[in-house]
Order: sequence, then C-alpha cells, then structure tokens
Amino acid sequence: MPTTTVVHLLRHGEVHNPERVLYGRLPDFHLSERGQDMARLAAKWFEGRDVAHVLSSPLERTQETASPLATAFDLDIEIDERLIEPVNVFEGSKFTRQSLVEPRTWARVYNPFRPSWGEPYTEVVRRMVEAVKDARRAAWGREAVCVSHQAPIWLLRRAAERKRLWHRPDRRQCNLASVTTLTFVEYHLVSVGYTEPAASLYPST
Repeated sequence: MPTTTVVHLLRHGEVHNPERVLYGRLPDFHLSERGQDMARLAAKWFEGRDVAHVLSSPLERTQETASPLATAFDLDIEIDERLIEPVNVFEGSKFTRQSLVEPRTWARVYNPFRPSWGEPYTEVVRRMVEAVKDARRAAWGREAVCVSHQAPIWLLRRAAERKRLWHRPDRRQCNLASVTTLTFVEYHLVSVGYTEPAASLYPST
C-alpha cells in the first residue's frame, strides 16, 4: 500500500507593527493580540489530524504561531533556519508603493525577476524544498506542519504548481495564518491545497 504523507505550510499570524516597517528578519517582532487569536484558530483547524512533527522559522512570530499547535499535539517545536523570510535590502524601512518611484530605490528594484532587492527566488525555493523533504521524512506516513512566511510559502507553491517564480506580491494567495497543504504519495506530490482557518479575523474591506 503506498504511503501518504502530508506537509502543511502555515503562515504566521498578524504581527504587532504600529510603525508599519518592513520587518523581514529583524528580531523582536511578535504577534499582536489578533495574531495570537489567529494562531489558536489555526491550531484548532488541525484538531483530529495526525500531526507528528512541528517546525518553525527561527523568528518570534512563527514560533509564537507554532506554539498553540505544538501544545495541542504535545510536540516540541523544531527550529529550521530554511523556513525564514527572504533577505530584503529594504528591511527596517517603511517601504510603500510610492517608494517605487523614488530615485534612491531604483538601483534595487530594476529586476523583479531575480529579484534585485533581495534573495533570489530560486534560492528561496531550493531551501524550502529541502526543508519540506526533511519534514516529510520525519513525519513519514503522517503529517508535518512547517510554520513560515508569506514569500517562501508562495514561492514554494508556485514551484510545486510549475508556475514562473516572479509575480506580483500583492496577488499572493497566502493570507495570515493560512495553510498551504502538500500531499505526497510516496515521494510524489499529488495535490496542493489552501485554506484560511483565521479568515473570520481578517479586517473587513
């Protein structure tokens, strides 16, 4: 009988960021109160599933998102550096759409295909693929959850669906505390799913 293994990619919840800076890999950015509620809703979504392994990016917001899930399944959180945010030269700044027309940014935004402002998309996909392979191995025949960030999860999904990696960041389907699910039969990816357990907490537009 072929073995089915599931690897879920859980994005962290809302972050407390009143200054609205691009926080990237900066330390000390924690979940807001709503973000903590999102993490609890995500953990509840996994109730009844066969989760055997929980991994997290080393950043605070992902570890805090992983915590209710790990507690619910009585598991330790394994830190995996490969699940971290991509490098971004605008980290720490208040980067907006208006910034794109400022001369000081032109030298960094000239190539959206690589992208020129940070870690190459191909490198992000490479490390995420390796992390997923190790998570699949650790949870073989069961389920693993990797808590990560929007860009790495979205890029991995695009690669899994054999789509080009460059894209418009404002069109990513990877909302706060969302779950992107990769289902494998043996070593073959057979489906990609997506759900938003915390949708009830999203701001209305």
